[in-house]
Amino acid sequence: MTANDEIDTGRPHPARVYDYWLNGHSHYEADAAAAERVVQVWPGVVMGARLNREFMHRATRWLVREAGVRQFLDIGTGIPTEPNLHQVAQAIAPETRVVYADNDPIVLHQAQKLLTGSPEGRTAYLHADFTEPRSILEAPALRETLDLGRPVALSLIALLHFITDERGAYEIVRTLMDALPSGSFLVVSHATADFDPDLLTRVAEAYQSTVAEGQIRSSSEVNRFFEGLELVDPGVVVAHRWRPDGDVQPDITDAEFPVYGGVARKP
Repeated sequence: MTANDEIDTGRPHPARVYDYWLNGHSHYEADAAAAERVVQVWPGVVMGARLNREFMHRATRWLVREAGVRQFLDIGTGIPTEPNLHQVAQAIAPETRVVYADNDPIVLHQAQKLLTGSPEGRTAYLHADFTEPRSILEAPALRETLDLGRPVALSLIALLHFITDERGAYEIVRTLMDALPSGSFLVVSHATADFDPDLLTRVAEAYQSTVAEGQIRSSSEVNRFFEGLELVDPGVVVAHRWRPDGDVQPDITDAEFPVYGGVARKP
């Protein structure tokens, strides 16, 4: 069965809804309709998708420049949107190696766009499910691309709010981090209702009724993902306030972009 055969175009998928908000071209009518339902509730979601992407770029640049990371495992990759993580990292250190993982067939179909990196580095793509972490860690493509004896940055961008406690969100992150050596990092961005509970309740209802289940978490609940790790300053903060640079608009309020971001090191 080909990737196209597996794509259910009548059912919206988080990766394709996100692609719509980022003005991409890899979504279907059902995805656009679901995305627009969320926009009607939260007009700022399109800006939020862009700001979330910029957080990933800043965190990646910091990890490569300041922390010396040369290996990344990005789970919940989504549909390729340039610059992708490997392009950001390899622009600084061409020898960087990146493994992407996602469970949407359309990402698999477009994976070639994720595999064109610098000649000095390497990129690989796994069609895998975050809720089955052992299948990711034991995948030959991961073992062939990354050296798990050296530090790896685990990147979970806008993924964990789709994984409920009942599905083992905390345990899955722990399993993945336990497999990585000292000096590895965890990068997380996660939606929250801390600043406007009514808005996020309505967004969650609009999203979960058509796209996917999930769980919006508070600051303390997001911090739990980093237990046992050393948070990088400024800690877990609204993502556009994490080491802002010229890309960030200073007049954006926390309520307009209710997404936490954080980076932490495994001691």
